[in-house]
Amino acid sequence: MKPETSVADISMTDYEHPTALIVGASKGLGLAMVAEFLRRDWRVVATVRGDAPAPLRELDASGRLEIETLDVTVPEQIAALRDRLAGRRLDLLFVNAGIAHDNVPVAEVSTDSFVEVMVTNALSPLRVVETLEDLVPESGTIGIMSSRQGSISQNTRGGHEVYRASKSALNQLFRSYAARHAGDPRTLLLINPGHVQTELGGKGATLTVDDSVPGVVDVIVAHAGDGGLQFLDYHDAVVPW
Repeated sequence: MKPETSVADISMTDYEHPTALIVGASKGLGLAMVAEFLRRDWRVVATVRGDAPAPLRELDASGRLEIETLDVTVPEQIAALRDRLAGRRLDLLFVNAGIAHDNVPVAEVSTDSFVEVMVTNALSPLRVVETLEDLVPESGTIGIMSSRQGSISQNTRGGHEVYRASKSALNQLFRSYAARHAGDPRTLLLINPGHVQTELGGKGATLTVDDSVPGVVDVIVAHAGDGGLQFLDYHDAVVPW
């Protein structure tokens, strides 16, 4: 088996290919995003919490994939990743990591479960952004995977209450980040990938990963250089807050 490429193996001045860091790439949408960016001739740094799964390792045949270990809920690991990436240019920093627990009314959710979802889905992505932002140039993009369920105005059916709340909190925190960085030329994106057949979205979802991810990447690429914060779906339509 070909050994995984490490950050140290890549020249710090190798800008022949644009570089994307995809945080949370072991499966589902994150894994598919890695494959799609590689298909488009990007260099990709992909993070996983534990051992890299075979489908991700198999994508390394391009020689443009690096695999890093990161648990986004551990600040020390985020800082260590930043140290390992020192001197690198990230044309795209994209945080995909997220979880969902049981679909029950909020009063039935344990405090530990509530905290875990909120820390993973809302707090940790912003910690990643705040720690790694200086690796993204002025022409670069910082993005986070959100959800239509994070839209307060579109919540007309309820359900998945803690997950919805975590994505709404994520959106609010990223808006606060954008406000603190007013005038920063970098593009900030919150992306709704649609209801996708992943472990999180469930088998009854209306979209496959192949339906969603090419559109997600199209939107990210199309808005490079825009500046400012936008909440968009995989069809490039604005999602109401």
